[in-house]
Amino acid sequence: MRRHSAQLSHHPAVLPWLGANFWSRTGGPLMWRDYDPKTVREELRVLHDHGLTMTRSFFYWPDFHPEPHRIDEALCAHFRDFLDAHQETGMGTVPTFIVGHMSGENWDPAWRGGRDLYEDVWMVGRQAWFVSQMTRRFKDHPAVTGWLITNEMPGYGRVYQVDPPSSDVVTAWAQAMCNAVRAAGGTQPVSLGDGAWGIEVTGNDNGFSLRDTAEYVDFVGPHVYRSDTDRTRQHYRAAFECELASVTGQPVVLEEFGLSTDTVSARNAGIYYRQTLHNSLLGGATGWIAWNNTDYDDLWDRPPYDHHPFEMHFGITDGTGAPKEPLREIAAFAEVLRTVDFARCARADADAALVVPAFLERGYPYSRPADRPLIFTSLHQSYVSARAADLPVGLTREADGLPGEAALYLLPATRQFTARTRRELRRRAEAGATVYLSFCSGEHPVTRGPWFDDLDGLFGVELQLSYGVAEPIEDDVLEMTFTEDFGSLRAGEVLRFPVAGNADSRAYLPVVPKEGRVVAVDGRGRPALLVNENGAGRTVLATYPLEHMAARTPGANPDRTHRLYAALAEVAGVRRPVTVDDPNVAADLLVHADGRRFVWLVSQSPQTLRVTPVSDGTLHVPDSGAPVTEVTLEPYGVAVLELR
Repeated sequence: MRRHSAQLSHHPAVLPWLGANFWSRTGGPLMWRDYDPKTVREELRVLHDHGLTMTRSFFYWPDFHPEPHRIDEALCAHFRDFLDAHQETGMGTVPTFIVGHMSGENWDPAWRGGRDLYEDVWMVGRQAWFVSQMTRRFKDHPAVTGWLITNEMPGYGRVYQVDPPSSDVVTAWAQAMCNAVRAAGGTQPVSLGDGAWGIEVTGNDNGFSLRDTAEYVDFVGPHVYRSDTDRTRQHYRAAFECELASVTGQPVVLEEFGLSTDTVSARNAGIYYRQTLHNSLLGGATGWIAWNNTDYDDLWDRPPYDHHPFEMHFGITDGTGAPKEPLREIAAFAEVLRTVDFARCARADADAALVVPAFLERGYPYSRPADRPLIFTSLHQSYVSARAADLPVGLTREADGLPGEAALYLLPATRQFTARTRRELRRRAEAGATVYLSFCSGEHPVTRGPWFDDLDGLFGVELQLSYGVAEPIEDDVLEMTFTEDFGSLRAGEVLRFPVAGNADSRAYLPVVPKEGRVVAVDGRGRPALLVNENGAGRTVLATYPLEHMAARTPGANPDRTHRLYAALAEVAGVRRPVTVDDPNVAADLLVHADGRRFVWLVSQSPQTLRVTPVSDGTLHVPDSGAPVTEVTLEPYGVAVLELR
């Protein structure tokens, strides 16, 4: 199964994009009014000296477009000098056009007058005119390496979905904006800057559909800030959202990520950056733009910093321009990209697939949006468990007909898929694949139980559910005892899982085995894991919502599902080129165009670990070629080695 690895190709001198969202510390969003060329050059030099290749920059819309038919030429002159400063420093920038939302506040041009940004034809025309005018002015400057239409338009155009626009309306608006760039002669890659917060990634229908706008954009740019109750899940959050954002096959740039050092310690800020950078690389991101370049201590008495004071300290440098821990982590990451020649690398193919249900991204009649958060969180937790099992997975979308072939299909805590998918999964099992599904009743009481046909026939069981009744899990810990060997799990072994969920989802599936055989039972002797041989392959049913329970448990990871996934991989014959006998360390591969293979070892342990990876070759230090058998990983550390 091929995993997404698409890269940008424009302006190779500044690729891969590794940069920061940029407002000068002299003015923040108002920097263009009192532009300071000297300070800007100092700020860019610090970034460049730490390995950054580019910035994302912003036309603060109320200032640059003060009247419906007028551009502020004095500010354009400042921006041209800003571009010159990038060229002098050897960097590029991605200008952002419609900047009315920023850091917790919205600002309108004085002439907007409450007009709708998506559906008012005159207002759409003024936006397109502004985009074309700015493109004409700067398209030929060598420092411009891309374009973004907006900054987080879902938080500006219709404030955080109080009245979300339809996908048809948003797509037409996006077409007009992107066409304005192209009609004005802009040849650089363009995207929307919306944050990829739409239905294919989050399950939230905000009108911005990656599928619908793919015709007009050249890359996808997730903005990832959401938090979690589990540190490991948090460290994989951006990676997982990048995986989901690859739905169109276009390059994925982690366009915004970061944190305020008012909310975390300096050490933990560095750890978060390290984990996010490396894990998102392993999740298919091929560009990274941190939020943001500097702190704004001198701007404490002006919006948005006076009412969102933590927004002053998202910088990777402090208010004097000195590097903070996040910038040091970016510098170390830049060195890794250089060492492996990342621009010519791709993720290794995977033998396992994580199935994304169509119900995440499609509003089927009388299906419920309330199901989507469960789908997202169960998939996210499954992704984390697969990492702990050193099991590389590719995402395959039910909405696309499950493209790609895999030896193992994972359907974690899945209650809904279509009749077509049910038959396709059976076909793939009969052809030799292993299909795993864990039961989930859902988090609301409407039509509880599985929403697909003939669970009995697929898994060789006879379900014993009563209509409308969730069968409650009585124990606070599920003890899954294996009654026979199953892959790497031996008969008599016990896996323990904390039980969680609400009154609807804290439920198991009572079954009687028919063709399927029981390989593990719960603490009350009931079937917990069953295998049904189908042709050359098999289906595997867990009668408990393992991934959902972990997703609803604070501090769950590493949860014991990784042991089950490793066993499934062995049963299915999945290749795992590198494994580490510690679920706190995840191993994965990149492959260079010349055939070299690079191994990433990423620790989720707060302690220093010494591990001995098992691989299908020998491990070496990339630059020196020195052989490596034991690897020391600092707390939450990362090691990159060559596999020969």
